Amino acid sequence: MQNEKVVIITGGSSGIGRAAALRFAGQGYKVLITGRRPGPIEETMSEHANIAGTMADSASAEDAKRTIAKALDSWGRIDALVNNAGAGAILPLADTTAERITDIFSVNVLGPSLLASAALPHLKETRGTIINISSTFGHKPAAGLAHYSASKAALEHLTRCWALELAPLGIRVNAVAPGPTESGALTGMMGLSAEQAAAVEEQERASIPLGRRGVPNDIAEWIVQLAGPASQWMTGQVIAIDGGLGLA
Repeated sequence: MQNEKVVIITGGSSGIGRAAALRFAGQGYKVLITGRRPGPIEETMSEHANIAGTMADSASAEDAKRTIAKALDSWGRIDALVNNAGAGAILPLADTTAERITDIFSVNVLGPSLLASAALPHLKETRGTIINISSTFGHKPAAGLAHYSASKAALEHLTRCWALELAPLGIRVNAVAPGPTESGALTGMMGLSAEQAAAVEEQERASIPLGRRGVPNDIAEWIVQLAGPASQWMTGQVIAIDGGLGLA
């Protein structure tokens, strides 16, 4: 039954992850969110009784195992995994360091791989689904975003490879590639000042054919759709939800 289904959402206490958590919970799913800060996790949990949370580092193999164990201890099954936690930086080639590259790839490539691997036996039991959160810049080049873009391109190709590998197990793997979204990522993940972020936002609005930046619910709607029965014959796809930015 729908109200028995369980979804794990990494980075589920803010932005797109939080919007998806609330939408899943509202449809009767049991939702486990992860994040690095207890305050936002607790705030999101307080918004719906179906949401539980745990602190976790997306790049930690031990935290991946602990996250899976918490979902199983709480509800006994896993139906969907949403790899939403992300890392990025404005990183021109001249400023590149091994540490900064490693930080980005650890969260955007290593983390989803570790969690998907840990969840695999349980997704096999439920014939479940994996939904990876990429970016327009996973397939659209941008100056200064080379390593962030490359990490998201890797995640998109993991999506396609896992889809082929896991199809015989009945597990579907798809991705959503959001465009610029009102999620606080520019001042948070990307580390820009408020003034810098405002300038980038204005540039993005001018570049997006539909004339606006996205809001988290624009993306969350598609995440929930990919986990639902309407997508049962869909796997290995990357859906761009970006107001047409990828075409521009």
